[in-house]
Order: sequence, then C-alpha cells, then structure tokens
Amino acid sequence: MLTNLTPFLLHWAITALSLWVASHLFKGIRFSSTGALVVSALLLGLANAVVRPLLVVLTLPLTLITFGLFLLVINALMLLLVAKVVDGFKVDGFWTALWASLFISVLSLVLGAFVLGGSPEFTIQTSPAPGSVWL
Repeated sequence: MLTNLTPFLLHWAITALSLWVASHLFKGIRFSSTGALVVSALLLGLANAVVRPLLVVLTLPLTLITFGLFLLVINALMLLLVAKVVDGFKVDGFWTALWASLFISVLSLVLGAFVLGGSPEFTIQTSPAPGSVWL
C-alpha cells in the first residue's frame, strides 16, 4: 500500500510545483492561498486521470484531423475545469489556459524525469502484477 503512496505524492508535488511556477510566469493564473494550490494540483491530476481520457475518446476524429493538436485544447479545458471547481484558483481565459497547460505539461515532464528518474519502481501500479493478488 505504501509503495503506491510515494509515487502518488511525488506526482502531486510535481504538479503543484508546476502550477505554482506557472502562476508566477502567466499573469492570468492566480491562487488565493496555498490550500487552493494544493487542492488544484490534486483535482488537476484527478481530472487528467478520469475526465481527460473520456474527452480524448469522444474527440478522436477531431484529434486525428488536427494531427493531435486538439489534445492541447483538451489540456486547456482541464485547467479551466479545475479553475471553475476550486475556489481561489483563477484562470483569466482560454488562451492563458492553453499556454499555461502547455508549460505545465512540459515542466511536469522535465521535473518528473529529473526527480523520479524514469525508473519503473516509481510508476503507479494500477493492476496487480502477474501472479500476485491485491487485498
């Protein structure tokens, strides 16, 4: 159980750090408190894990026509969704969300590769390994 908690907390911290850096670089992104930042990072991860895959499947034809560029729009929509849900997190508009989501994605990727090292033991296991049983 605790082996899955460490990577989750690291991903959460990386997302929170990326959001915090983005709020300092983009004028249109603001957090009223540290609590809003932490909750936003958690909900952004949840939205990316649950809502984003559904949107990707539903918009697959549009994504194929735009050669995958529509995925950037989906990322921006996830950021706007979290901003609507979390009180104390404000995003001024779509274009700010688009550029900020691109920045957050790249920074999270770089920080994740640096901190986690890309090693398999830091991946979140979503199903039991072959031959093992989850209780």
